[in-house]
Amino acid sequence: MTALTRLSVLSILILMVTSSCSTTRRIPSDEILYTGLKSVEFNPENKEQKVPSAVKGDIKDAVNVKANKYTFTPSIRIPVGLWVYNNWNPDSKGIKKWLYNKLVEDPILISDVRPEVRTKMIDEILDNNGFFQGTSSYQLNQGKNKKKASLTYIVKTGPAYMVDTIEMLPDTTKLFGLLNSAARRDTYLGRQNMRYSTDSLSVARTRLANIVRNRGYYYFRPEYIEYLADSIQNPGHITLRMTVASNVPKQGITYYKTGKITVYAFRTRGGGTPDTTIYKQATLIQMMPSRLRRDIIPECISFREGRQFSVRAMNQTQNRLARLGIFNSISIDVSPDSLASEPTLDAAISCTFDTPLEASIEVNASSKSNSYIGPGITLGVTNKNIFGGGEQFSVSLTGTYEWQTGGKNRNHSSVFNSYEIGLTTSLAFPRMLAPRFIPRRHRQLNWTRISLNADLLNRPHYFKMAQFNASFNYDWQSSRNSTSTLTPFKITYTNLIHTTELFDSITAANPAIALSFRSQYIPQMAYTYNYMKMLDRDNSLNWTFTVQEAGNIFWSIYELCGVHGEKRLFGTPFSQFVKGQTQIVYGRRLSGENWLYFRAACGAAHAYGNASQVPYAEQFYVGGANSVRAFTVRSLGPGSYRPDANAIDGYFDQTGTFKFEFNAEYRFPIFGPLHGALFLDTGNIWLLKEDPQRPGGLLKASSFFKDLAVGTGAGLRFDIGMLVVRGDLGIGIHAPYDTGKRGYYNMKSFGNSLAFHLAIGYPF
Repeated sequence: MTALTRLSVLSILILMVTSSCSTTRRIPSDEILYTGLKSVEFNPENKEQKVPSAVKGDIKDAVNVKANKYTFTPSIRIPVGLWVYNNWNPDSKGIKKWLYNKLVEDPILISDVRPEVRTKMIDEILDNNGFFQGTSSYQLNQGKNKKKASLTYIVKTGPAYMVDTIEMLPDTTKLFGLLNSAARRDTYLGRQNMRYSTDSLSVARTRLANIVRNRGYYYFRPEYIEYLADSIQNPGHITLRMTVASNVPKQGITYYKTGKITVYAFRTRGGGTPDTTIYKQATLIQMMPSRLRRDIIPECISFREGRQFSVRAMNQTQNRLARLGIFNSISIDVSPDSLASEPTLDAAISCTFDTPLEASIEVNASSKSNSYIGPGITLGVTNKNIFGGGEQFSVSLTGTYEWQTGGKNRNHSSVFNSYEIGLTTSLAFPRMLAPRFIPRRHRQLNWTRISLNADLLNRPHYFKMAQFNASFNYDWQSSRNSTSTLTPFKITYTNLIHTTELFDSITAANPAIALSFRSQYIPQMAYTYNYMKMLDRDNSLNWTFTVQEAGNIFWSIYELCGVHGEKRLFGTPFSQFVKGQTQIVYGRRLSGENWLYFRAACGAAHAYGNASQVPYAEQFYVGGANSVRAFTVRSLGPGSYRPDANAIDGYFDQTGTFKFEFNAEYRFPIFGPLHGALFLDTGNIWLLKEDPQRPGGLLKASSFFKDLAVGTGAGLRFDIGMLVVRGDLGIGIHAPYDTGKRGYYNMKSFGNSLAFHLAIGYPF
């Protein structure tokens, strides 16, 4: 069976190569095989006139019909399914029948694409966008084989009709006045001499309806607004009249005020005894027993009884209640109060509590930026409503066993295993326990977090280290695309519990390493800003900036108290340094799911005062699965420095206080969840202070570009949405150190320049 399968697949490839007409043999004589869209040619009225990109996009989407699939790789185009359709007998038996059913694909013909219908679609798109004199046509592009053709569409847009006048509603009612005022301020209707567009008019109609619905006209709908367009009064231009439909129901034009607001808080499993509490904002009916901080509901209510009814206030109330994270369902029902003296809407808000306790067991494969990968297990328990106001208290225990990925470019970079055990507790409040001057976006949830962590790291050939830290963080969103994290207090204590003779010899030979690994306190403050935005459907931007300092406040206090020289906290020295790093990632869609990404990252750290070296954990390194992928982690730098090939301590030497990286990656789909990538990486680390034991490591402008390591490569990604498993094969092009070979390409051999990395998630 296996031999037959191989023979069948081989016969496909041989016959496809030797038979030039094999993909059109079964196509009827009066039909033509469609090979794809060649181009869409836009011919505007004159050279100065540009066709809007949105119009181009709509037209291309309307005519971009996919041809038969070409499988295997983007560079080798083999129409397997089409060839099977034309050359294999569907009545075959056995393995050949099975292969036929798996591979066959019906041909897509020009008659299936129906280009004459698509030109009508183009004409309709042109009309909807103000190009009323526009026309379109198509042509077949045939080569030597007249049974195959691609399509080219020619679009002549003609002049664009501009809206020169808008007649507003008669200012006879409050509703009409609101609509007129909103239209004059609208980003489309309020502009002068804008191009006619039915899509823009529809969007503007929705904006106007939302405005008046927030001004008391709850039942008003966008479809109640109508437009009458006239192109006869002023040829080449549009006179627009805005009207309200004649069949609008009475409720649609009635102004409402807010009436009674009642909140019902139901238990998870139902039942309970109702407990009624009357607040200024609302009446709360809570089914007891249940845990709810008494003032939490009034804080979420944006309605005010007696004021005009607002849809925005209703949505804001629902969002605030949902952000608490303590309810599994929230609904708001609105109904007119028939007994009120004026039109009034009562609101009934129903909230059902979620289960407060949540336990989790996660078995996973972890991947870190230092190229360590391995299995792990996390046991966690979270109380999502410990104080009745959405406060989350969680405890988690994590254990991982790890090994390092990457090729053996260096003897000292060979694989060695480790394990890590960590215990973390945290208490998070779904609000900012901070001064009000900190700008934040109240539509999103802002958090205050207090956390404690203990971690034990074992590197069996080197050391066993314990680390403890406590931190206080603020997380908030200041705008739609901006998030911030402020850490006003974080203190970390590291302690080397055990070291091996090998590690002791390393630190004895290099005082800088010894100082960076010493037991010490690291009191820190930090701030991180992230800006992430889809600029449009084809462009994305993500910028992150982090700045942190350690020890300055403690140093200042000691100095004010007259303590000079080395300062200690609880008998142990504390570190003092500043550190900043930034990263920008830009993505550009080329076509479909083909993306080109660029990443640039830079960072610097400087120790002073109470410390001569930045702690080892805070220093920079490059190489590995998320950096310069042609080199293993910590096998580069600083600068042109390279430890002796037989030195086992090189792994610890190759860190620095300045980092620069640049990456370019082309990502493309292959088949289903399988994606591919081609990449180019460059980067290195340097020292900001001279170290005689690491010659060539100091950052210098004269040698900066020569010190940049360069690599390229290809990768596969298995992307199922929530999980991405990635394998990258890096190929070295230029090493910053002396390899014994001349020229820019100075790798010893092709085989020695390879590094394979297995990782979880995309590199950036």
